Amino acid sequence: MATANEIRSTFLNYFGDREHEIVSSSSLVPRNDPTLMFTNAGMVQFKNLFLGQEQRAYNRAVTSQKCVRAGGKHNDLENVGYTARHHTFFEMLGNFSFGDYFKDVAIENAWNLITREYGLPADKLLVTVYHTDDEAVQLWKKVAGLSDDRIIRIDTSDNFWSMGDTGPCGPCSEIFYDHGDHIWGGPPGSPDEDGDRFIEIWNLVFMQFDKPEPGADMVPLPRPSIDTGMGLERISAILQGKHDNYDVDLLRKLIEASASASNDDPDGDNNVSHRVIADHLRSAAFLVADGVQPSNEGRGYVLRRIMRRGMRHAHKIGNKDPLMYRLVPTLVEAMGEHFTELRRAEASITEILRLEETR
Repeated sequence: MATANEIRSTFLNYFGDREHEIVSSSSLVPRNDPTLMFTNAGMVQFKNLFLGQEQRAYNRAVTSQKCVRAGGKHNDLENVGYTARHHTFFEMLGNFSFGDYFKDVAIENAWNLITREYGLPADKLLVTVYHTDDEAVQLWKKVAGLSDDRIIRIDTSDNFWSMGDTGPCGPCSEIFYDHGDHIWGGPPGSPDEDGDRFIEIWNLVFMQFDKPEPGADMVPLPRPSIDTGMGLERISAILQGKHDNYDVDLLRKLIEASASASNDDPDGDNNVSHRVIADHLRSAAFLVADGVQPSNEGRGYVLRRIMRRGMRHAHKIGNKDPLMYRLVPTLVEAMGEHFTELRRAEASITEILRLEETR
């Protein structure tokens, strides 16, 4: 069984072999973007490239981007622990084309990676497209051999992406995995789409238009671009034969470490608390490694809320003494090889967690 670290490496190397620059994850603190609390998608560090305001030595890139969704528009904090796929911290695998290749190559690369490299059975996959995007429909038929009933046209904003009220935008195509009829749920666009049977694994955004000002008509971009995003935890769950992201090896190690340190069963009555602790440890540690300190305002306040929610759960399951700081070595061992900033900041992460837990 492939580990999440191996699944990440396969993604980066697959696109690296196809002339994509392997770019390190940017900081969770967005540079030069006051509109964002935290980096929440792979394209954030490339925003100025998509807008044509910056030039780099490459026009294709691939990343595994650290993301935090807590505070602001994207806030999953209170759901974490109770569901299979909510996280405050996650990794977004993405490949990008800045005016180089477009839909045909993006669809071909995506299909070949998930069916050949990752080995997912083609008959378990279906896709959505924006309802007017006939070009994408024809490409999915040609590249993947998908029949009409496995290409679903969606007429909502779920399949049309925009950076904001102005700027680059375009239709998108999402790849879904069918977990099978033993799990309740219907395909996207159906009345039962909120069930857990069909899970979105990869979103391909075709940036082909520009909105010059709010409410204005869209105009074609001179150099259409590609922005894709696939959650590492989601694809790892599928490739590891799991239905729940928290059963993926990276998170499972932390859940088991939390339970062991609490003299508890990781799958017993306190399972939700161990899941919360595992997730919140990841976001807290990565935020501290990127220079955020707990405080009473802004990013520091969100960090403090994440830490304290984790600590409340540690206390709830019977830990009289601080717990989270003792789990840092397990996190660093699991993720520090790829994210070397965790290793460099291990001492400060440990100390900040310990101080916050003893306040």
